Amino acid sequence: MEIERTNKEILIRVSSDTDLIGLQRILDYVKYREIASKSKASQDQIDKASAESKSSWWNSNKSRLIK
Repeated sequence: MEIERTNKEILIRVSSDTDLIGLQRILDYVKYREIASKSKASQDQIDKASAESKSSWWNSNKSRLIK
């Protein structure tokens, strides 16, 4: 693995046989951290958004999961 910093970005090079699913999970987390660092939301607002998201997901998927 190689990591390089330029003026505008950080480049990470990994072997082509790297597990893409695991790598995508890591990149999703890095993107989350990047977005969260710029957020002005309070913890209460974040908790409410999280609860709404979970509720919405459950309402969309419960018929698939409960037989």
